[in-house]
Amino acid sequence: MAYFSDVRPLERTGGSVERALCDAFHLPAIGASVAEARRRVLARLTDWGIGTMIREDVQLVVSELFTNAVRHTDSERVDCELRVTDARLRLTVTDQGGGPAGRPAGVRPETGGAEGENGRGLLLVSALADAWGVRPCADGRGHTVWAELGFGPSAP
Repeated sequence: MAYFSDVRPLERTGGSVERALCDAFHLPAIGASVAEARRRVLARLTDWGIGTMIREDVQLVVSELFTNAVRHTDSERVDCELRVTDARLRLTVTDQGGGPAGRPAGVRPETGGAEGENGRGLLLVSALADAWGVRPCADGRGHTVWAELGFGPSAP
């Protein structure tokens, strides 16, 4: 599986250096890419020294968002970006669109009951993330679903 990577360890803002880490990659929009995205996220967060609990939560979130993008769009690829600034992690998953009725992959209507196999992913994302949302891509095709998780001493 081929993927793009862009890792940047530090950014300067306003003359000061803050902790900012970023990794971006894309994978084919196929089922096997979900596990690869989880592995990629785990490896990067481990490299960055992010704690076990947040790594596990982020793996679950990326799994749900990637799965939605693969299952509910006609995308050829799915893009993912991880960005850590101070004690906040922002995860974005971008599809190329083409889903049923033009709905973004991350905001599918819940179709399963409490015991159903499908339909609980966004409830999980909502429970794990401090905030999450969706926005259309600038070119009008596809959507970006994002989630933010806090960790460390300043986390809620």
